[in-house]
Amino acid sequence: MINGRRIAFDYGQVRIGVAASDISGLIASPIATLQAQDPELTSKITALIHEYEPIYLVVGEPKHLSGASNPSLEAAQLFAELLRTITEIPIHFIDERMSTLSAARNLREAGHNAKSSKALIDAMAAVSILESALAKERIAGHLD
Repeated sequence: MINGRRIAFDYGQVRIGVAASDISGLIASPIATLQAQDPELTSKITALIHEYEPIYLVVGEPKHLSGASNPSLEAAQLFAELLRTITEIPIHFIDERMSTLSAARNLREAGHNAKSSKALIDAMAAVSILESALAKERIAGHLD
């Protein structure tokens, strides 16, 4: 694996969970939850990219459990287009089916209330997406 941080986004119409890896690409951690309609969204994402200097970005690819696309997939693709206006860093999509449910379950098991933990759930879903990308990278040597 190439050394360098990676950043993942769990895009939602209301909130965007963000996670980053360590430089070695072994550990994914939640770093932020952004408001999707925030007028400062682009500048906040730009600041995160400058701070973490990632070698690539990952966007969760929401699909139905069957694998079929849905309106959320189109929204995530539009979000990736926004990212492309901010940076030339490679952007990859990773299947995110079950990432939010898994994050919510893990937080519930840790004693967090789902209603008061919505922002944390989104950030942890981004961690799940990034962990999937890191695993794929370790196995295949790349994400493509």
